[in-house]
Amino acid sequence: MSKLAQAGTFSLGDRTVNRMGYGAMQLAGKGVFGPPKDHAAALAVLRAAVEAGVNHIDTSDFYGPHVTNRIIREALHPYADELVIVTKVGALRGDDASWRPAQSPAELVRAVHDNLRNLGLDVLDAVNLRVMGDVHAPSEGSIEAQFSALAELRQQGLIRHLGLSNATASQVAEAQRIAPVVCVQNQYNLAHRDDDDFIDALARQGVAYVPFFPLGGFSPLQSRTLSEVAARLEATPMQVALAWLLARSPNVLLIPGTSSVVHLQENLAAAGLRLGDEVMAELDGIGRG
Repeated sequence: MSKLAQAGTFSLGDRTVNRMGYGAMQLAGKGVFGPPKDHAAALAVLRAAVEAGVNHIDTSDFYGPHVTNRIIREALHPYADELVIVTKVGALRGDDASWRPAQSPAELVRAVHDNLRNLGLDVLDAVNLRVMGDVHAPSEGSIEAQFSALAELRQQGLIRHLGLSNATASQVAEAQRIAPVVCVQNQYNLAHRDDDDFIDALARQGVAYVPFFPLGGFSPLQSRTLSEVAARLEATPMQVALAWLLARSPNVLLIPGTSSVVHLQENLAAAGLRLGDEVMAELDGIGRG
């Protein structure tokens, strides 16, 4: 069994994926805007991920914009049957690299077609609605109009599965009254634990939880406890942080991103790292201190 397989699998609707996946955001240029500094390296990372057994890639056409999807297509098309590509809609990029809401039904329909074209697909495996009420954190507010527009595209056969990103529990419940929700993608990591109860509730429903910024995002995780545990386990702090997420709940799917093959291999190796009960308790204290 490969180290990647040791982390197990979980379902995204009718698709089963390895719990350790890959996030493509960092394939774009600085600030997730424009082309990558090293185009060949970006292609190499994607190919190395798939060769290692990654069969869940997270992306969006507003990364770049249009950059990551076109790189994915260049690197991996025609896609392997087992590869699941999950994208998201609900935002766009300004000429100044700003992030702007794009939540009207017409904008969402346009975004889905942009993703289809740039990925070279006839049907998208899964589309997350990126809720933009508060750009930086989930905030309450109805998403009926937005999610209904995506549900209609699902009925038309352009999308297989739907999910939500940056969403609250009540928004997930509202969406589930419109169409099935197979995944929720929110910020969560060792130090950012607002969704603890939410993860457990989704697990009971069989819904995947996909933490973005699993390693802290633009402000990497810093913890003396994490560093000390990593040293004892002869692993890197980031590997331990990823292993903790995998151990947190069986419905957690990871999508750590990188533009480096070496860093990719380090991330994937976390799938084989086992944390005992005492270590888990020690790490749990980081987010509750």
